[in-house]
Amino acid sequence: VQLQASGGGLVQAGGSLRLSCVCSRCILSVFRGYDIAWYRQAPGKQRMLVAGFASAGSPDYADSVKGRFTISRDNSKKTVYLQMNSLKPEDTAVYYCNTQAMIVRSLWGQGTEVTVSS
Repeated sequence: VQLQASGGGLVQAGGSLRLSCVCSRCILSVFRGYDIAWYRQAPGKQRMLVAGFASAGSPDYADSVKGRFTISRDNSKKTVYLQMNSLKPEDTAVYYCNTQAMIVRSLWGQGTEVTVSS
């Protein structure tokens, strides 16, 4: 699975960004079954799960982003989004999208960098 994350940038605290994760080479029928989630790695910290879909398909979030971030997917576009509102400086990180199948093989894409200034 080749996933491409984009949409990062520099934003002031309180601002918003929408990240996109596209699987351009995925077969549509197969993409629907991928458990794509968003992760982030801040400078000097371990990578952490930010948002994903629970087994029942409902969104699930890290406590630190609940109420501010929204994960969604458009299977017709083979894309998973992460809408980030009310951004804080502590949200500064490189954001990645990935699947469990790729993570267990320690395979990660380049990610997209988000910088929130105070």
